[in-house]
Amino acid sequence: MKVKLISWIFALVLMGLLFNSCRDEPIFTGDNAMISISTDTITFDTVFTQRGTTTKFFKIYNDEEQAIMVDEINLVDRTGHFRINVDGTPGSTAENVRIGARDSLYVFVEATVDPNQTLEISPYFLEDMIDITVDGAVTRVKLIAWGQDANYVPGIESRSPSGIAVLSCDFGEVVWDDPKPYVIYGSLFIDECTLVLPPGTEIYVHGGVAINDFGVYTSGLIYFLENGIIRSEGTEEEPVTILSDRLEEDFQDVPGQWFGVVLDGSRGNLMEHTTIRHSLTGVRVDSNSTASFIACEFGHTGASGIIARHADIYMENCLMHNNGGAAIAAEFGGNYELNNCTMVNYNNQDEALQLANFECLNMGCSLINQFPMNAILRNCLILGNEPDEIAFADAAPEDPSQFTYRMENCFVQVDELLEPERFPDFFNNCTDCLNNPAKDTLFINMDEYDFRLDTMSLPINAGRNLPFVTSDFDGNLRSDGAYDVGCFEFQN
Repeated sequence: MKVKLISWIFALVLMGLLFNSCRDEPIFTGDNAMISISTDTITFDTVFTQRGTTTKFFKIYNDEEQAIMVDEINLVDRTGHFRINVDGTPGSTAENVRIGARDSLYVFVEATVDPNQTLEISPYFLEDMIDITVDGAVTRVKLIAWGQDANYVPGIESRSPSGIAVLSCDFGEVVWDDPKPYVIYGSLFIDECTLVLPPGTEIYVHGGVAINDFGVYTSGLIYFLENGIIRSEGTEEEPVTILSDRLEEDFQDVPGQWFGVVLDGSRGNLMEHTTIRHSLTGVRVDSNSTASFIACEFGHTGASGIIARHADIYMENCLMHNNGGAAIAAEFGGNYELNNCTMVNYNNQDEALQLANFECLNMGCSLINQFPMNAILRNCLILGNEPDEIAFADAAPEDPSQFTYRMENCFVQVDELLEPERFPDFFNNCTDCLNNPAKDTLFINMDEYDFRLDTMSLPINAGRNLPFVTSDFDGNLRSDGAYDVGCFEFQN
């Protein structure tokens, strides 16, 4: 009994010494106390098929030789799907948290997701953050979870916006035919593979600021290398859509939410009845790439709907609208054929159609590369809020073969383009064209993005019969002798 009593006394004394030792450990009083964290991103990578809760953790390390006080550990809580527990204490905020010298503490993070909720409540990507404040300096941990049951195509580097994934199939085909949407997070590169998108395929792209070896850029990139091909096979009834993953109503007309589609030396690409919206650029067709676009829409882009460099492009019944740059910007030459396309370029300073046969190699453009430009446009509608909605730039006016264009039965908007030092013979090459009075919008409801022709629109019956263009953007038949200009045939 006496031995047991002595043991208890010894234990109590030891605990007291340890307790006093902890209390007496000096607190770091200098500026900029050094901490580190075990990770800067917590990813809950379960694809939830039913309501699920998952817990993960990270550690905060005190790198000082003395104890430090963490001013605050705060869950920003932008989504309501995450909760934190700091070293055993739950709550969205922990203040004045002590970490011993060369010690650490745990921060547990829990995510609860119900994929059966609407996308407004549980979108494809749930993002939040935890801010750790020490001496006024903030260290941030990002939280990411998937909110819906979908086919996720994340980047391989921590599944972050800076991540890169590669799709390759030994020059075969990959068909995205799952009825669930495909969601791209980061950058997807396609090489030695044809990506086939059947009718009704839905793709949502998560954009944001990415920082990696490429620099700082807008992420959410679908990039086809020289041996990568896209074949998007939408129909009038079941179009293919490639949109931002932010589906809330407030984001439906917000441009620049993801980077866009790039064709880099890729040949044989085809998009039919495909809608691309909310990107920085709709499609960039570069480096001698070839592409055909049939009944496609490129809208609400931060820059141009189509950017082309030294490319071969065929377009039919396509709609470009609400673009931050030109509807179509083609530089460094190439071959372009556009039939019954609508380019509507209001609310910016750029022309709807830009064609140039050179590229600048320095800031002042005193050094250039040049390549012939050949363009044919038939039954195209080219409008905007500026007096000139067409811009041509010819680096070799002494050689007519370097810049050739022919336009037939187009509805255009030009003014200063016709000046003597520019392209005074424009209407010699634009046969049976109409020059639109500025501000005459001609459409049913431009504010609602309805660019179908209104009852009194001059482009009605002003087009040329094109036997190979038998229907319009909506699939309505075009009648011989009554072709309309633009991608929509007027409906009584």
